[in-house]
Amino acid sequence: MASPKGSRQRGTALHLVLIAGLLLSVFPFYWAVIMSTHSSTEIFSYPPKLLPGSHFAENVRNLFDNIDFFGSMANSLLVAGSVTILVLFFDSLAAFVFAKFEFPGRRTLFALMMAIFMVPAQMAAIPQFVIMANIGWIGSMTALIVPAAANAFGIFWMRQYMKAAIHNELLDASRIDGAGFLRQYWHVALPVVRPGLAFLGIFTFMGQWNDYAWPLIALTNPDNVTLQVALSQLNGTHGTTDYGMVMTGALLALVPLLIVFAVGARQIIADLGKGAIR
Repeated sequence: MASPKGSRQRGTALHLVLIAGLLLSVFPFYWAVIMSTHSSTEIFSYPPKLLPGSHFAENVRNLFDNIDFFGSMANSLLVAGSVTILVLFFDSLAAFVFAKFEFPGRRTLFALMMAIFMVPAQMAAIPQFVIMANIGWIGSMTALIVPAAANAFGIFWMRQYMKAAIHNELLDASRIDGAGFLRQYWHVALPVVRPGLAFLGIFTFMGQWNDYAWPLIALTNPDNVTLQVALSQLNGTHGTTDYGMVMTGALLALVPLLIVFAVGARQIIADLGKGAIR
């Protein structure tokens, strides 16, 4: 039987390891903040500066002078927000059908969807561009929103979540009360799977916000570029890169992600807490 002293020592060692892991995880964000407050010359100085500098306001002014930061951010918010809403609806609806209903060809369709899930997105870039060009959507944000309105990962994730979270007795009771398919989906399924939807929403928003390759290909109109594409075009004087300005842009671009993550994580924790109380 372990002694109390040995248990305390193991607990202390475990906490030290966890604290070290936390510091390693936080340090890149801290370093990004530090670099955004220095000039490029100071960033590459030795020894490296670990305390905030005095160039943050200057970097922000240079950033706004070089790109339409808020316009690009609005474009990214429109694309990421629209895609997230569409994915949450279509993926959860399809997952509800796959998880709780029997119909001919269900396993074949699900296997086909999983095969699509394993295909890299880069392989679909050329045929997707041809389709968007034939429709006439190249250059508009519709080319970013519509193709991403549903995805195999979201359907797979929500299907697995619904199979475990939604009990068949709930659906049977709702059918006895006269609820149709859409009422079962809206009033029975969705309230139960809100933590899963919150995770999918965070995951989708972050993926769309950070997407670079497809917006770079599809958005030929400079007025419609997303924030990631705009940030990639940042240059200083004489063709040199102003890394202080670049890091300031990257840091400001993190703000919407942090807000979405905070809201989504709060929803997950709140719903899990309610489930534990019940």
